[in-house]
Amino acid sequence: MNILALSGNVKRPSRTASLVNVAANRLRQRVGGDVQSIELVDAAPVLFRALRADQLDTEGKAIIAAVEGADIIVVGSPVYRASYSGALKHLFDLVDYRALAGKRVILAATGGTLLHGLMLEHQLRPLFGFFNALTVPTAIYALEADFADHELTNPAVLERIDRAVEEVATITPALDIGATAAPGKHSGLAA
Repeated sequence: MNILALSGNVKRPSRTASLVNVAANRLRQRVGGDVQSIELVDAAPVLFRALRADQLDTEGKAIIAAVEGADIIVVGSPVYRASYSGALKHLFDLVDYRALAGKRVILAATGGTLLHGLMLEHQLRPLFGFFNALTVPTAIYALEADFADHELTNPAVLERIDRAVEEVATITPALDIGATAAPGKHSGLAA
């Protein structure tokens, strides 16, 4: 299971990157697999060398391949002017429109006020709807006050992360159902 922790942060340290990484690591603990992390503070300068996917260099193609090749994406962005970061938008302008169909996605964001949390439903969820990805119902939003030294500390936000992780686990097929069946017993699936 390839889990991508994709953070739209354009500065470091980043509360958004911390939130995304906590969610991705809890997801890895729940469903297994490997976590790859991409922060746009590092990736954006590479991606902005190209305005179209056919202009990407080898480094840029590797970033887009990581996004397109992920089984599950935990994506987060700081809220900028009532939307996700422009760097994140540019990344998704370079992703093939068919590449994310059926992929499971956890949405996350950080912002300055509770009202900014609406960005998840009005901006980020429709983006993944365009790609035909499966966003789980629970989105994760955190305020600056939910962190201490850029580390997530609010138990209520951690509970939302756990709920989103369980939602992903519910819609994620087992990698090898037969391997989990006891010896001499079938998995319960018709052959």
